Amino acid sequence: MSVRTLPLLFLNLGGEMLYILDQRLRAQNIPGDKARKDEWTEVDRKRVLNDIISTMFNRKFMEELFKPQELYSKKALRTIYERLAHASIMKLNQASMDKLYDLMTMAFKYQVLLCPRPKDVLLVTFNHLDTIKGFIRDSPTILQQVDETFRQLTEIYGGLSAGEFQLIRQTLLIFFQDLHIRVSMFLKDKVQNNNGRFVLPVSGPVPWGTEVPGLIRMFNNKGEEVKRIEFKHGGNYVPAPKEGSFELYGDRVLKLGTNMYSMNQPVETHMSGSSKNLASWTQESIAPNPLAKEELNFLARLMGGMEIKKPSGPEPGFRLNLFTTDEEEEQAALTRPEELSYEVINIQATQDQQRSEELARIMGEFEIMEQPRLSTSKGDDLLAMMDEL
Repeated sequence: MSVRTLPLLFLNLGGEMLYILDQRLRAQNIPGDKARKDEWTEVDRKRVLNDIISTMFNRKFMEELFKPQELYSKKALRTIYERLAHASIMKLNQASMDKLYDLMTMAFKYQVLLCPRPKDVLLVTFNHLDTIKGFIRDSPTILQQVDETFRQLTEIYGGLSAGEFQLIRQTLLIFFQDLHIRVSMFLKDKVQNNNGRFVLPVSGPVPWGTEVPGLIRMFNNKGEEVKRIEFKHGGNYVPAPKEGSFELYGDRVLKLGTNMYSMNQPVETHMSGSSKNLASWTQESIAPNPLAKEELNFLARLMGGMEIKKPSGPEPGFRLNLFTTDEEEEQAALTRPEELSYEVINIQATQDQQRSEELARIMGEFEIMEQPRLSTSKGDDLLAMMDEL
């Protein structure tokens, strides 16, 4: 297991979360002069994205995130994304949060599987950061936060060897190995089977620095080539045109990690029909976790670095539905097994009273009140809103 995997996992999943929220907010957007008080406007969309991105790239949070540490359970990470998604005026109920997290994880899993070489997972991360910067181009302060994270990535991961990146990729695949959730977009494009497993292509560019398969070279004990044998590889491979840029600005070449929702395609998720898959999730929810106390410490450190202001004021928050209709959302909530609930996590850690109290204090700061921050109007200047953070 690599201790350098967590930042890449968090940033890429966070990027996918922002893609999905942006797409759904655009789909439910109503022109400002026609919107009712409980409907979304373009100003609301930008405000939500600004609030979430500002919280996600908080300096103290990033400092804690980049410290070498092992990955923890899916539940621990999911808790952070749930708090992050509610760092603005937006509200998601449990069913929509489930769907959001499913889409995030399956999209990034597919990207990791398709990476031509292990180091390219860094290019995938840069693609996410590039698109995120497009969301906040009008907010210089938040742009600076994202650029600082980019510099940290370059400093920490720029000098890693191919073997270290391979270990990072394997750690990511281990994290995703039991997730087989069907996504309509992937099913439609025939890159995912009905059992939720992905179909890997046998065509396209080969990894940068490698040759198209089809030739075996044989050498003698002096290192001289003595024989060549050609074989049919059964694919349709081509040489890589060039290596993607690892600079702050540049052509990444690799398209993995870009916004696949920009075409405004409807995306649905379906749990795999495998009872084994469902059982694994249920088992994770109810089985005692030997690392429970360590995960509490991990969450306490990460959450302690996230500066989320408590909302206040008379204006009600906005609810975002990731389903086509409210009826679909309600049905998903009803059919969701009780054992899979993430609302309450009961962990016995009474021997460390000080840590328990600290976590309780931090979790209390994350409570989402019924009222958002005071705002004079929906059309307030976005930069003024960000100054409140």
